[in-house]
Amino acid sequence: MKTIAIGLAALLIPAALSAAEADAARFQLERSGDHFIRLDKQTGAMSLCEEKEGSLVCRMAADERAAYEDELDRLSERVGALENKSIVNKALPSDAEIDRSISIMEKMMKSFMGVVKQFQEDEKTAPLPQKT
Repeated sequence: MKTIAIGLAALLIPAALSAAEADAARFQLERSGDHFIRLDKQTGAMSLCEEKEGSLVCRMAADERAAYEDELDRLSERVGALENKSIVNKALPSDAEIDRSISIMEKMMKSFMGVVKQFQEDEKTAPLPQKT
């Protein structure tokens, strides 16, 4: 059991280190007065960071925050429209639609019963041979 745990740790530690290296290469920090600017090299997003109690605290830049809020508003409107559309689609069918559906089912059942009746008549006139 110990060898499995050691082997698993040996496999996971390099993967974790390479992931940490990739994250470190993803962001770039630049000092700007008493603040830092963090650039995400993959997305281009910029954050304003400051040091508080020994740790770096970052928040979105003002223009990115506005773009973020606009995108949230747009998505909220879209979700609302989709929810309203689904409510409309769940409306009950009209009497004419119900009558048409029942008519179609009656025709299907009559046709099926006709096939069953024909099968029963054919069985009476020409019984199947005994295979025992």
